[in-house]
Amino acid sequence: MSTELATLENGLRVVTHHMPHLETVSLGVWVGTGARSETVSQHGISHLLEHMAFKGTARRSAREIAEEIESVGGDLNAATSIETTAYYARVLKADVALAVDIIADILRDPKFDAGELAREQDVILQEIAAAEDSPDDVAYDLAQEMAFPDQAAGRTILGTKDSVRSVTPDDLTGYMKNRYCAGSMVLAAAGAVDHGQLIQLAEAAFGDMEPSSHHEPEIASYAGGFKHEARQFEQSHIVISFQGPSYRDDAMYTAQLCSSVLGGGMSSRLFQEAREARGLCYSIYSFCWGMTDTGLFGIHAATGAEQIVELAEVIFIELEKLANEPVSDTELARAKAQMKSGLLMSLESSGSRAEQIARQTMVFGAPREISELVEKVESVDKDAVRSFAGELILSAPPSVAAVGPLQDREGLETLIRRSFLQPARAAE
Repeated sequence: MSTELATLENGLRVVTHHMPHLETVSLGVWVGTGARSETVSQHGISHLLEHMAFKGTARRSAREIAEEIESVGGDLNAATSIETTAYYARVLKADVALAVDIIADILRDPKFDAGELAREQDVILQEIAAAEDSPDDVAYDLAQEMAFPDQAAGRTILGTKDSVRSVTPDDLTGYMKNRYCAGSMVLAAAGAVDHGQLIQLAEAAFGDMEPSSHHEPEIASYAGGFKHEARQFEQSHIVISFQGPSYRDDAMYTAQLCSSVLGGGMSSRLFQEAREARGLCYSIYSFCWGMTDTGLFGIHAATGAEQIVELAEVIFIELEKLANEPVSDTELARAKAQMKSGLLMSLESSGSRAEQIARQTMVFGAPREISELVEKVESVDKDAVRSFAGELILSAPPSVAAVGPLQDREGLETLIRRSFLQPARAAE
């Protein structure tokens, strides 16, 4: 595996994966700051800062940023998550220097013009409105809020209309100065990349950057609970989630295999029982995602208002079966095949691979060998899957969010309380 890692004197890490069959390079800077880094008054500033990065620097206008990257056939984008913010590009191998220069420019010398800020705040308010019109987005946000109430880990990435409107250019400058430091950043690239060249470009673009002032996020404290929002949607969406392992915990591999067996595709138990056998929903699936110190394991589905209690009951029954009965050899083999194929398919996309090695470097200090990850997947046995499902049921109350019409709220709350040893914390 041609993956290489170097660290500049100021702490910035440069990680590459050379893919000789490609003529392009996907590269970017991943910053170890996101929604979890924000105080209540800063809610949404990480995402707003990501938007503002493309609105002009001392050397380039917003139009010039777009024209320069597109004039060489490249593209430029960014993304904000709970714990990271990424600024990335894809270009031909001859244009790597240009891509690094543009990304460094928007990260190190943004202009933060007040007029541009006001316009971009309007754009994000439209993005918030779009999310509020999406029942599954609302359900996920509510479930996360129930899981981690009154803390950064439970707040949305977008922020609120009031918090976004309150951000000033000085707020953006201060937040970037405080959080965007060399030691909290990874420059990652995959494709037709030369590791030595990228180190030289990194030294020129970021070598004089200040080292990191270390910031640990507030430790997440899981709570659980139930919340329903009666909105005028055609269906009721439900998300049932539990505290899961962190990215750093090897139990993540067990959790992901458990998720695959339970709701990982058309052959999964939930799809077969809820959709194929009972016709309760169009789609139903489970998910498992982690942060540095915790995570969530859950199920999402949508159905009619009069069927939501039956659907939730099916979910709880299948969870209980998974906790009390060993999975078959065939099920476990299928789940492992799905997970291994996902890992191996990531090697075929330079963008996915750059993101993967950047994330692994931030979480583990270095990229992980695919063979090591496959070995960890293979080491999970049937007892581990059953034990993990049992721990979910016997742990803290689930975080349950229902959005849309709900014919029998009392019945749903009763079902939730009856299905677990500890009662869920009800919320209006």
